[in-house]
Amino acid sequence: MSYLPIEEYGLIGNMHTVALVGTNGAIDWFCPERFDAPSVFARILDAEQGGTFLIAPQTERATHKQFYWPDTNVLVTRFLCEDGVVEIVDYMPVGLPYEQMRDRWLIRRVKMVRGSLPMQLVCQPAFNYARERHQTTITANGAVFRSARGAGLALASPLPLTDENGMATAAFHLAEGETAVFSLHMLADTDECRPALSPAEERAYFEQTVGYWRRWLNQCTYTGRWREIVYRSALALKLLTYAPTGAIVAAPTTSLPEGIGGTRNWDYRYTWLRDAAFTVYGFIRIGFTEEAMAFAEWVEARMREMGTGDTLQIMYTIDGQRDIEEYTLDHLAGYCDSKPVRIGNAAHTQLQLDIYGELMDALYLYNKYAEPVDYDLWVKIVQMLDWVCENWQLKDKGIWEIRGEDRAFVYSKVMLWVALDRGIRLADKRSLPAPVDRWRTTRDTIYNEVLARGWNDQIEAFTQYYDGDTLDAANLIMPLVFFMSPRDPRMLKTLEAINRTPENGGLVSDSLVFRYNTDSGVDGIEGEEGTFNMCTFWLVEALTRAGRVEEARLIFEQMLSYANHVGLYAEETGFHGEALGNFPQAFTHLSLISAAFNLNRALEGHHRQP
Repeated sequence: MSYLPIEEYGLIGNMHTVALVGTNGAIDWFCPERFDAPSVFARILDAEQGGTFLIAPQTERATHKQFYWPDTNVLVTRFLCEDGVVEIVDYMPVGLPYEQMRDRWLIRRVKMVRGSLPMQLVCQPAFNYARERHQTTITANGAVFRSARGAGLALASPLPLTDENGMATAAFHLAEGETAVFSLHMLADTDECRPALSPAEERAYFEQTVGYWRRWLNQCTYTGRWREIVYRSALALKLLTYAPTGAIVAAPTTSLPEGIGGTRNWDYRYTWLRDAAFTVYGFIRIGFTEEAMAFAEWVEARMREMGTGDTLQIMYTIDGQRDIEEYTLDHLAGYCDSKPVRIGNAAHTQLQLDIYGELMDALYLYNKYAEPVDYDLWVKIVQMLDWVCENWQLKDKGIWEIRGEDRAFVYSKVMLWVALDRGIRLADKRSLPAPVDRWRTTRDTIYNEVLARGWNDQIEAFTQYYDGDTLDAANLIMPLVFFMSPRDPRMLKTLEAINRTPENGGLVSDSLVFRYNTDSGVDGIEGEEGTFNMCTFWLVEALTRAGRVEEARLIFEQMLSYANHVGLYAEETGFHGEALGNFPQAFTHLSLISAAFNLNRALEGHHRQP
């Protein structure tokens, strides 16, 4: 059995979890009830035993289209054959009480639009990442699957099902205009499979869900160019939000490889503090203040938990837990035989000093656009920034979470400068008590050191780490956080160096940006990776702020062509234009929104000039 390309999936969800739906009609990734729960369908990580839920025509001659119902996260997969046209509408109901959503967790409506086609259904759960056997019971209402440890899943079906070695299957015909509605729901110990939804009942769920997404999207204040892709990015980010806490997962998947057959496979179903500033900024810029405030409050809660002398972790679970033990699932083949498949993330124990800058930038924006920080939180901020003053000279693992030796990464030092700078600004704006003289002295010391040791006269660029000679696209952040003037000669030289091809010592290949040169061995990980989508959007912003708006626009619009058919991006783009890494990735869509906002604003001013 082959694997669908990563970019051949669409996403549905309900702000608790998501499912990936392939253009072939298969749900190949689904973790019930919350993002980081053990999977039930994980064929994307093992084509043989991962588990899937397929509904499709019984023919190999069908062509397909997949698209979102306009301005929603309702996904439509349409199959076109000589004998007919059938469409599958997939969604998770939203905007309802949790128990009502749980009763109909995922709905699949199958409609024969034209003609008549033989159809097939295969529901093959594989509980707990395919580690637990299950028992299948066919009932009058559908099928019940119970794992050895008691986890339960029910498939409500209007058609008779058959048990084939633990799979629920059906072969059926629909005449033109006929509809069949299937739904999944989770089971408690005593629950039974609920009756299938009638077309009228399903229509009510559908209209409720469509209405919810359209009402939510109506809050968007972005009216510039590229509105459609900005809307889609906002809708995708909303799907990656965990409603009970306001946290946002970096991506809803684990171990999708950064290089096919390689080992750069990580679990991204957690919440990084690094994302905080970008999330708050991105949501606020386009009008979604409620989501920005919810995430800022989640971050604030992590700070309030700090005891005296404690430091923050770089990431937490979606409900704020600190323990994210990493282990491998050796029984799974991995996407296209890319091993290992990892669950958990050992990077949660790393020292990454940049998080303090991103965190303070988020709190600064929260104070400016949402509501003023209170005194108790300010006490935690002072405690944190005093720690920064005492420890800023430490080496760390950096933004890219290397698994090699610690280094004095330039990006980390820049973000420590940001942490102190935003603390000073906040204290000044609010007249809050703080040792600002100490903060200011340390901030200025960091600045001078970055200019002295982070700049290389030979290559005429800021480097990846102190006294080094390798480039890092993370340094494109400097003008975005106001560390450097966007037109400072050193910043322009750095832009020029990064913007060269890898063959000429740079990081850009046909406008797509690599994070850094993996051959340098700095990260301590074997294998190659693709270009990093977030860094491409950072290049767009850096060029925009440098006044090179038409050049930035060309790169931005070329980058838009690398979105998949429904406007989603993975973490990286491969050498053949394919999606690589976990999918979809929040950071990519956040940086797209920021680039679109600032580039559009620059173009408006640029075009008004005589």
